[in-house]
Amino acid sequence: MKIPPYLKPGDTVAIAAPARKISEEEIQPAVQLLRKEGFSVYYDERLFAQCHQFAGDDETRAGYIQELLDNPSIKAVWFARGGYGSARIIDRLDFSTFQQNPKWLVGYSDVTVFHAHVHRLNIATLHATMPVNVLNEELGSEANRSLLDALRGKSLRYEIPAHPLTRAGEFSAPVIGGNLSILYSLMGTPSEPDTDGKVLFVEDLDEYLYHIDRMMTSLDRGGKLKHLAGLLVGHLSDMHDNTIPYGKTAEEIVFEHCQPYHYPIIFNFPAGHETLNLPVKMGCTLNCHTTNQSITIEF
Repeated sequence: MKIPPYLKPGDTVAIAAPARKISEEEIQPAVQLLRKEGFSVYYDERLFAQCHQFAGDDETRAGYIQELLDNPSIKAVWFARGGYGSARIIDRLDFSTFQQNPKWLVGYSDVTVFHAHVHRLNIATLHATMPVNVLNEELGSEANRSLLDALRGKSLRYEIPAHPLTRAGEFSAPVIGGNLSILYSLMGTPSEPDTDGKVLFVEDLDEYLYHIDRMMTSLDRGGKLKHLAGLLVGHLSDMHDNTIPYGKTAEEIVFEHCQPYHYPIIFNFPAGHETLNLPVKMGCTLNCHTTNQSITIEF
């Protein structure tokens, strides 16, 4: 796995919007944070383009991101927000220059498209909070501090309590994944992840419980759960049920689909669509030690 260079003072971080539109006002706290930490920030008027719900049409979004991928002076691309739209442009992008000179691609949610696609190129990315989540009153939040630590190359160590469904064990393997709905949508595409021997990380938001079951069923039928080194489950937030209850929680649904296999399973890892969204170095080796009481994760 090729690791992009870590950031040093004075490096330039670009902000891009591959999916839903964003305003200049919404990114200003993130710009303030980066500059306060000694980084330069790059964006131009194309970042604020609008085409219905998108940050400009497909051609505009892809063209802007292509320039950022190819520009050697830009050391990281921080995606402004998710929503929907990355899958519409990923095949328009030429990653050949990026492969020769990789840089950190940072974000979560719909940005899972980029994590999965770039993993196929054997380059690490960073699943982490995004500019739209950075608020003036929370510039020093743990999510922001951890993101900056990750970009600077500091070791990441997380200790979390065990969940009742935790399946204890130890593993050391590359981690891939992201938003469950996006991973499900990538099945059968050139961005479909190869999960064999990997730690699969999943999180999701605002889904019906039976949708979670359908997506996990599809991943299992596609062989994506069978040969994992471990499963890391992040926030499963704001789930919905039908008038006739599904009968299981989202965590129980995930656990059920992994019962035939014997790898460790970690629930409630603090990453995903909540305020505490800790970085995950996608493609990098995750070292995990679990007991029935606690979990230690290191990158």
